[in-house]
Amino acid sequence: MAYIASATFPNGWLNFELSVLRRLQFSSIALPFTGEPNICLQLKRWRVRVAANDPMTWSFTKALAMVENDSEKLSEAEIESIIEDAYVPRERLDNPTLLNWFNETDAWWLDNVRFNAERLATPYKRAIALTLGMMVGDYVLSFGEDNRQLREPLSLSRVFRQLAETLPFPSDNSLRSKATNQDVRAFVAERRHTDLLFLRLPAPVVQSPASNQTIPGWREEWLQGGGDFWNELERKRAGKLGSRVQSKQQYLELIEDLLHTAAHIPTWAIAHMENGFLATEELVETVNRVRRVDAVYSKDFSDLLGVRAAIVTASG
Repeated sequence: MAYIASATFPNGWLNFELSVLRRLQFSSIALPFTGEPNICLQLKRWRVRVAANDPMTWSFTKALAMVENDSEKLSEAEIESIIEDAYVPRERLDNPTLLNWFNETDAWWLDNVRFNAERLATPYKRAIALTLGMMVGDYVLSFGEDNRQLREPLSLSRVFRQLAETLPFPSDNSLRSKATNQDVRAFVAERRHTDLLFLRLPAPVVQSPASNQTIPGWREEWLQGGGDFWNELERKRAGKLGSRVQSKQQYLELIEDLLHTAAHIPTWAIAHMENGFLATEELVETVNRVRRVDAVYSKDFSDLLGVRAAIVTASG
């Protein structure tokens, strides 16, 4: 797996991203690599029409629950139906790859919740249930060998209920926002009535073995029902931004290719993490080959994260 959206831009980027977007004029936005949908929730509050895409199913599921969904939420009865008998083993695990991530008890809980969620009546309610399930799994994986004693002795069903109370209520801004799970290039090409492209550049992976041993990796395997899809996913994305690359030059060529595809979108904002692989100046040079750069905004996160953030804007 080459692209992991949520690992690309940490939570500390959100205020920086929003501060830059406030400077731009737009009423609709397209995000080819959404990752965590937090920024989309704020944009909806600004009365912006959001098109949230991601090639990963876990991100699409969250966006379906919290971006496209304007009104649906889980009732108390539906929450109980999701966690009912979640600790009771069935004949076998539907998804045995969960044992690569969790102990047997937690794996059974997640397997049963995944099974129960599919019985909900609407796609939005299923997406909400699966979003909560991902949050529970992330909670479990946040504890390692050195801090496992800090995990409260709560059942995961109780954690699920508590997280359901904190999930943002669906926001209806009277505009039709959309969540998709498309190929990035196809998604960008179809955005014919969009004011702003917000491109979060995926962190490059240079000729390393496919790795899915990350928090987003477990989410994808839980939703996909196993881990057999990784090689096929990588094959489909070969030669496109987000795939594995052999060099910096190839990475820049993939960026330029996607920007040519986005030439019909009036304004671009391209978010970049400067971590030693690609300098912001090199990104600016690449963007300038397609469209004149208007401004470069940057923020230093080196004290906390050892990197700098940059957003390059261009219009034409």
